[in-house]
Amino acid sequence: MGEIFKDDDAAAATSAVTASSAVPTAATYLNGPILVIGTGLLGASVGLGLSRAGLDVRLQDPSPSAQQIAQDVGAGTILKSGETLSPELVVCAAPPDVTAAAVAQALKDYPHAVVVDIASVKSSILNTLLADDSLTAEQLTRYVGTHPMSGREKSGPAAARGELFVANPWVITAHDTASERAIRTARSLVADLGGVPTYMDPLSHDHAVALVSHMPQITASLLASRLLNAESTQLALAGNGLRDTTRIAASDPRLWIQILAHNAPQIVGHLEGMREDIDRLISTLHHPEANGALLDLAELFGEGNAGHARIPGKHGAPPQSFAVVTVLVDDKPGQIARLLKDVGDANINLEDLRMDHASGRPVGMVEISVLPGKEAELEAVLQKLKWRVVK
Repeated sequence: MGEIFKDDDAAAATSAVTASSAVPTAATYLNGPILVIGTGLLGASVGLGLSRAGLDVRLQDPSPSAQQIAQDVGAGTILKSGETLSPELVVCAAPPDVTAAAVAQALKDYPHAVVVDIASVKSSILNTLLADDSLTAEQLTRYVGTHPMSGREKSGPAAARGELFVANPWVITAHDTASERAIRTARSLVADLGGVPTYMDPLSHDHAVALVSHMPQITASLLASRLLNAESTQLALAGNGLRDTTRIAASDPRLWIQILAHNAPQIVGHLEGMREDIDRLISTLHHPEANGALLDLAELFGEGNAGHARIPGKHGAPPQSFAVVTVLVDDKPGQIARLLKDVGDANINLEDLRMDHASGRPVGMVEISVLPGKEAELEAVLQKLKWRVVK
């Protein structure tokens, strides 16, 4: 096993983790075995990533079919009833409403193991554990709350990906009495799965995710709900704007009901702020001809521009405006692959990619984002290769 990170090595460790890839290596920071309790998307992804790294992973889930699927996709081996196990680490990947109970039981069942949870809310779980009279102070020293900022709109073990956590933030919210061994083990889990460790207190975490994770889900779901009674002729006009803003509305509603309920105090403040903006917009649009109305609209959208500009860009670097080259692509097999190969052969790095396909049309548009100053070079190369570049 590699040397565990020291506190003064945190910056170097973060840099190394950011540069890691999904390809497993022989060196791991954990020894194993690791028990994963809960084999949904995140739990199975944890198991799959650790198993690929060569670690002994055991799986446990109240649903026999869920744990069987997780085993079938390579996330580990099902822990048999009555089997004796002394894990180095227990990862509780249970839904938020049962996470505290799962953590408490794991602390009792495995007296030598560090126990972490990966739920998306932290304060309510920690408060429940601290108020649990059946837990000793020593047991609580072996618990660390964590939250990988990774996911998909799909759910269940069949959607698991071992590389799901690579280069994404993974928040560690250690409480005041958590032992150094427990914190180090949590950090080792993050490192072995390629995540980027970030440290926050539970309340700060919950306030942050209410804004950057929970509010986008709420907004997407509310917007998508407006489509229920839309005419098919209206939906036929939908483009990437609607698809992009409603993509996560396809997420599992059962999980989000629990997340919102557990983090309600933090979410309400953001919702009230958004309500003020919506009320302001409604008032302005009732009388768009009034003095100052257009200025008010300009200010509102300007605030949106400024907020969007603060979102970190590629690899967490400061936001950067890329140049975009738009190419028309025939709806035929192999066209996208050929286009990407031509871009690569031109030795121009593709910073981002976006595709749009008009309903019923045999052609689509591919928007290729490159560094400013590279767009003219790329346009010239593609036009020479007979691609249709949109000016």
